[in-house]
Amino acid sequence: MHEDLISLLPNTELSRRQFIVTTLAAGFALAVQPVSAQTVIATDTNGLIAGEVKIPVRDGEMPAYRAMPEKGKNFPLVLVVQEIFGVHEHIKDICRRFAKRGYMAIAPELYARQGDVSQIKDMSKIISDVVSKVPDAQVMSDLDAAVAYAKSSGKADTKRLGITGFCWGGRIVWLYAAHNPKLKAGVAWYGRLVGAPNQKPNPLQPKQPVDIAATLKVPVLGLYGAKDQGIPLESIEAMRAELKKAKARSEIIVYPNAGHGFHADYRPSYNKEAAEDGWQKLLTWFKAHGAA
Repeated sequence: MHEDLISLLPNTELSRRQFIVTTLAAGFALAVQPVSAQTVIATDTNGLIAGEVKIPVRDGEMPAYRAMPEKGKNFPLVLVVQEIFGVHEHIKDICRRFAKRGYMAIAPELYARQGDVSQIKDMSKIISDVVSKVPDAQVMSDLDAAVAYAKSSGKADTKRLGITGFCWGGRIVWLYAAHNPKLKAGVAWYGRLVGAPNQKPNPLQPKQPVDIAATLKVPVLGLYGAKDQGIPLESIEAMRAELKKAKARSEIIVYPNAGHGFHADYRPSYNKEAAEDGWQKLLTWFKAHGAA
């Protein structure tokens, strides 16, 4: 679906110095301060290999966070796609949670060429200055590169490949499921399904999940909140209608008392009941579809 955008990807001759983000940020993104310390989940690294790695991509090296068990190999692989705030501490912790369950988890910094959102406090600037400039084709290519990196490490079984993502990353999960037929399963947390009202078309991001739903061959589980102000129930129903046309057995679950970001334990939006239920459903979904 992205061949027509390949010309928008960075040229292979670009210098590595043109990667704005060359190392991952420490802690939490500035836009989500203060952190709700009373609910934040902190997963230790005992028994794990966890930390920053560099993933070779077509125009240099992309920083990423990787976590996996300290012993063993042939771990199922899960790609963890960042929220709009980039790969900060919460996304790293999610990788460690997967590693504790026997996965290799990789979260690539998918804004690396466009900007460091961890240092931007204003949400509107994050969107206008960075996120709107990230081509979907670039993201698909970078996720493919993360899979190739995992395979080359000799530690991951890339035939058991899953993907999950949150907010901005939730939308990407749907698109990657259409992009990569070798993917076994995806779980999208409150990712946008249709274009924003009155939004001008962006050639860098030409399709929305609802546009690819009817032809989806990879099963995706969507986890959404009924009180999400940015993703109305009408758009969820529109997505469900399109998914019924597809061969993949994708599903969407809506939590009636949850809003946007209900899995983000470091933010006031956190809904413990919905987050824990969604996490269990994710693990079950991955196991049922061969990504565990």
